[in-house]
Amino acid sequence: MFRPIKMTSQMFRVCGLITNCAKTINIESNAATVNLLKTHVPLVCNARNVNFFTKRPANLLWKSVINVSNAGKRRGRGKGAPRMFDLNKGQKIGFGKAQLTFPGLNALIRLDVMVPQKPVPLSQSIENVATPLQNKYSVRKRQKLSPLERGWTGSRMGGRKIGPPDPIDGETFDGFQTWILHIVRTSKMTSIFGRQKRCIAFVVTGNGKGLAGFSSATTTEHKSALSTSKNKAGQRLMYIERYNDHTVLHNFYTQFGRTKIFVRQMPQGYGLVCHRIIKTCCEAIGIKNLYAKVEGSRNPQNIIKAFFIGLLKQKTYQQLADEKKLHLVEMKKEHNYFPTVIASPETVRKPNEIEHNEILDFNQYVMDGRVVLKKKKSQPFYTKLPSYAVHLRKIERQRDHYNVRVKLTAEYGEIRSFLTEKYPEAKHCRKVKKEEDDA
Repeated sequence: MFRPIKMTSQMFRVCGLITNCAKTINIESNAATVNLLKTHVPLVCNARNVNFFTKRPANLLWKSVINVSNAGKRRGRGKGAPRMFDLNKGQKIGFGKAQLTFPGLNALIRLDVMVPQKPVPLSQSIENVATPLQNKYSVRKRQKLSPLERGWTGSRMGGRKIGPPDPIDGETFDGFQTWILHIVRTSKMTSIFGRQKRCIAFVVTGNGKGLAGFSSATTTEHKSALSTSKNKAGQRLMYIERYNDHTVLHNFYTQFGRTKIFVRQMPQGYGLVCHRIIKTCCEAIGIKNLYAKVEGSRNPQNIIKAFFIGLLKQKTYQQLADEKKLHLVEMKKEHNYFPTVIASPETVRKPNEIEHNEILDFNQYVMDGRVVLKKKKSQPFYTKLPSYAVHLRKIERQRDHYNVRVKLTAEYGEIRSFLTEKYPEAKHCRKVKKEEDDA
């Protein structure tokens, strides 16, 4: 009973396989006749060419990115939002990063010769074809400055050079340079115009030969503030006297507001040991060796004004001698403290005309009677050891020999006793070298 049914199902399966094979052979034969299975014929597939970005125009797409509501604008939002620009400007169809020639796109199609794909010639590369508008819309990188051009720090403009002032009536500022000393952005709120932004710039200009000037300007933009202050500084130049063209004439004390500055004259090779604003002003003036101590307020404008006031109040040695009506005498260590007269007045006062409480020390006189408070030097560790007491006992007999030599040289011009005139043998005997003895 079950055998006929089983045989029938097997027959149907065999017939199905035969039918499918026949259909496949028929399809392949038909496809071969129309060249559908050959590799050089492209296969057509369905693609969706419509999406959100193609349905909407560019204005609406940009608006979704950069748009800010009116309420947001009143509250100051959207200040850093990007602005709308055309991305198609500066582009040429057929040119890209691959830099290849495509027949029919950026190369002509010839009927007799097949044009292959090949690299674009150098004269037609994308670098030469692209317009400057591409660079305009590209992301700008921060300009990297060298250590000598970026000023005091890399993030702020203080200490940077901005060139000489602009010419005035055909007169150019040859050899001049301008430094930015202080620049700050401020704003104030008004009832009519709202929040108004301002930029305050403070600069100094000079030629490094004693001629310098400083000025400040307040504008809405920092570029205009710098240019205005630079030109104003060029119109307010002043000449600063220097000692041997490398340092100040003498030590001085100066003050402006709550800023106090103590300036000391230094020898060649010492350098500029001072506040960075004072150091920049010294470069503009041409001062190479200086020590300055700032006390009180560190306001940049106060420091600049106080320093220039002190420089302008300097007096030459001849002016100081005429003012005191006394000889100005210099004693230096390198000259073994030998007194040297560097300025003399026309009329000299006599000793009985000098008051007992009159300041005769040069440093105290130029400092207006002020004395700079200095930290006491700490004693070396070996002064507390017992062996140091033994050392002091050994050198006790020659303890003050050096001070006596300096005092005698300053008073008599040589190492001699005050009894030398009465007793000529009381003179210093110069030690004879062994070479002279042998000769």
